[in-house]
Amino acid sequence: MLPRTLSLLLATSLAAFAAEPVPAFHGSIEKLDPALDTLLAPDTKIEVLASGFNWSEGPVWRDGGIVFSDVPENTVFGWKEGDTAAKVVLKPSGSLSGDGQGSNGLQVDAQGNLILCQHGERRIARLEKDGTFTSLADKYEGKRFNSPNDLVIAKSGTIFFTDPPYGLKKGEAPELPQHGVYSVTPAGKVSLLISDIRFPNGIALSPDQKTLYIAVSDPKNTRVMAYDLQDDGTIKNGRVFFNAQPLKSAERKGGCDGMKVDANGNIWTTGPGGVLIISKEGKHLGSILTGQATANCAFGGADRSILYITADMFLLRVKTLTKGL
Repeated sequence: MLPRTLSLLLATSLAAFAAEPVPAFHGSIEKLDPALDTLLAPDTKIEVLASGFNWSEGPVWRDGGIVFSDVPENTVFGWKEGDTAAKVVLKPSGSLSGDGQGSNGLQVDAQGNLILCQHGERRIARLEKDGTFTSLADKYEGKRFNSPNDLVIAKSGTIFFTDPPYGLKKGEAPELPQHGVYSVTPAGKVSLLISDIRFPNGIALSPDQKTLYIAVSDPKNTRVMAYDLQDDGTIKNGRVFFNAQPLKSAERKGGCDGMKVDANGNIWTTGPGGVLIISKEGKHLGSILTGQATANCAFGGADRSILYITADMFLLRVKTLTKGL
């Protein structure tokens, strides 16, 4: 049985969201290559589903709706078709004491459990049916992580995740010298895969699970990296897959952050201006321009053809002609 406070929250929507009108939103689709027409219809619209969040992040499709984090508010929200407002699904989400940052990246495992990157607790955790959390990884070689940021789950059950310092409390010193990219197996073995990137952020796997993509949110060198993933879980042949730094401007806010891969291997990564759509060969096909610093995205819907986007205070939706993994 869920704790009383959590049970109440599960049934509660944020009254402020229902009371406040949706702010004006102006977005557009930018086509850079004819191949974009196979992924987005020419008349595609960007829909605003909810707004008023502090910093929306980490969306994932679960139980017929989209759930996502509001990191500073230490809350996971949910939205389903027909809802007039986003609803609180989980609070606290990432800092159990309430004095730290909430969850960031979210995923759903093969058993349907919600897996969270918990900034405040500095760990990867699983939400249990009774409302408690089970820590899946919280240390590497006896030292606490910085603040796990985003994750992807392989078919084997191994979780790959990034660990930049964004979620550390003010004045809280990191225990690890690197902004690492790690894996944790179902048996609990934690391995450091990458140690030479500053600000690794979003993370994704190719459809054949042979390539690991890392979005780097370094303000001086925002980009997407690609690595060959070996059968033993190690990586090699790191290379720049897409350099997004030249896209940055005063009008195009943000860097490479969260990302997803569709069934054909195209990468949908947040970046300067919104969501960049990049072919598996590394060609920039076009962008979903949100006008906001855009954090993350996820495919959802009954056939996984709808892209949900968390962009600063907004939850957005775009219907696509492709399908997510």
